[in-house]
Amino acid sequence: MTVAENNAGATAAAAEAVVPALSRGERFTSYDVAAFEVPSGREENWRFTPLKRLRGLHDGSAAATGEVKVDADVAAEVKVETVARDDARLGEAGVPSDRIAAQAYSSFESATVVTVPRETKASKPSVVRITGPGEGLTAYGHVQVRAEQFAEAAIVLDHVGSGTYADNVEFVLGDGAQLTVVSVQDWADDAVHVSEQHLRLGRDAKLKHIVVTLGGDAVRVSPTATFAEPGGDVEMLGLYFADAGQHQEHRLFVDHAVPHCSSDVLYKGALQGKDAHAVWIGDVLIRAAAEGTETFELNRNLVLTEGARADSVPNLEIETGEIAKAGHASTTGRFDDEQLFYLQSRGIPEEEARRLVVRGFFHEVLMKIDLPEVREWLEAAIEDELRAIGI
Repeated sequence: MTVAENNAGATAAAAEAVVPALSRGERFTSYDVAAFEVPSGREENWRFTPLKRLRGLHDGSAAATGEVKVDADVAAEVKVETVARDDARLGEAGVPSDRIAAQAYSSFESATVVTVPRETKASKPSVVRITGPGEGLTAYGHVQVRAEQFAEAAIVLDHVGSGTYADNVEFVLGDGAQLTVVSVQDWADDAVHVSEQHLRLGRDAKLKHIVVTLGGDAVRVSPTATFAEPGGDVEMLGLYFADAGQHQEHRLFVDHAVPHCSSDVLYKGALQGKDAHAVWIGDVLIRAAAEGTETFELNRNLVLTEGARADSVPNLEIETGEIAKAGHASTTGRFDDEQLFYLQSRGIPEEEARRLVVRGFFHEVLMKIDLPEVREWLEAAIEDELRAIGI
């Protein structure tokens, strides 16, 4: 073998070892599972994900062996339907952008569609509870939430139970609609959940999208926000608490492709225990046509104990100079002993002082949730997490 052949072989091996990241504007989407290669873990989209813990969701070996249970407690003005997979409305908010999402889209048998009629204001928050298929079982699902023109509502998607579950969730907002949605992942310790969420906003629509992840063995939630017409405004909030051994991954993409839209992203997470792992990826793309865009994204992580790890990667791509403002930031830090000392010096016991520090850390996110029932439930859930770790 010649030196040139040796060099060529080394170059090819290096190319195989690392799959370069592309602009999010170039990402591939398809409903066809076979159009996606089986991920190896070297791809940018999968490099933080523990593929071996996904129980075959990523390689097609996870056949559906069960089904989820969907229960709805909705406002009188809100309509809930169970529809076949050929319903023309499905897929309106977006197309799967990875193999698991495509697998979920091709595997579900029926979908749940929640509709807020046009020019209607819901009288109370609506709750849709999705219970996993059960320990050792696998299921695929699809949920679509529709807020028609000038509708206004709050919807909570509550994920509980055991098993392995992959789904696509769509949020379709008509012109002038105002929607608050809360996606809660409060799974049992054995659960694996991979979810791609598609957010599509019409002209002057406003969406507050909140993701809360507290339970499960491995959870990956990937929301993508797109704007159909100018004037859209999306606020994306997140709160997560990873315990020992848990993997919690949140991958966001905000695609500004039309003028005069705004996005504001704030995610906060706490981690404690050996091998607790949190991943946050925040991608914002401002395309050449998106003049007058306003956007900012921020992720903060609080590491409470040794052995926990947080990966945080904010990305901002700008293809036009005609924007109103844009920025991003990320911080990860350990528990602040100075804050603890300050509180103890004023007579507050150490255990209560630690709770106060963590509560203060999450306070900024909680105060942005304008649903008192949900906010109170989250505060109680955080207290339960703290008690479980002895804080």
